[in-house]
Amino acid sequence: MNGLLFERVGPVAWLTLDRPDAANAIDVPMAKALMETTIECDEDPAIRCVILTGNGRMFCAGGDVAGFAKMGDALPAHIKQTTAYLHAAITRLARMDKPLITAVNGPAAGAGIGLAVIGDIVLAAPEAHFTMAYTALGMSPDGGTSWLVPRLVGLRRAQELFFCNTRVLATEAAKMGLVTRVVEGGSLREEATALAEKLVTSATLALGATRRLLFDSLVTPLETHLDAEARSIASQSRRSEGREGIAAFLSKRKPTFQGAS
Repeated sequence: MNGLLFERVGPVAWLTLDRPDAANAIDVPMAKALMETTIECDEDPAIRCVILTGNGRMFCAGGDVAGFAKMGDALPAHIKQTTAYLHAAITRLARMDKPLITAVNGPAAGAGIGLAVIGDIVLAAPEAHFTMAYTALGMSPDGGTSWLVPRLVGLRRAQELFFCNTRVLATEAAKMGLVTRVVEGGSLREEATALAEKLVTSATLALGATRRLLFDSLVTPLETHLDAEARSIASQSRRSEGREGIAAFLSKRKPTFQGAS
């Protein structure tokens, strides 16, 4: 068992963190499986949307602290191996040319928050909550949390979350921009499925280009970003998606996007 379930439902890939008895804590096998599976999702043109969720009560507790305690002097090397796989997976999730939905089914902590909020659209169950927890363990952040969270909620709020390990309930997380919205009524999977079904009929390559521009906007100067926008929209106009979108608009019909080059 590698701690990850990979399921294809048509053009949608479901990635389910699957160590429910260990709060879906990230160990080396799970991190490695996540890296390998995200590469597969990135490279397979038949996959047009990815959904990441957790199995059981928790979304993800972050690192496998119980496993850490068994490592002794080998712990630093063990953590480097785990984060090497995990960070490669997060990079792929952030950079792949297809949308990512995260369905946060329960509490998330530590690096689990990095996985939760990396999605383009982050859906949270009412019972979800978020706790950084790093400094309570005498540790510093990983999983992209110290990069992502300040950009989502602002530096001042992020400082409080990291330093005080404040528990953020799902409704508050939505208000502060940590998640997109809370899904009531136990329909998280259904809502994620419906959203994915909408996205897979969209222009996948245009969504991928938009993902890159939005992420890069966080770190690039205005003039550099304007040039990137100009190059990107010109490139899209050469693709079948761009041609189909324009033709459909002028014909007053619904476009049919195939995700072709």
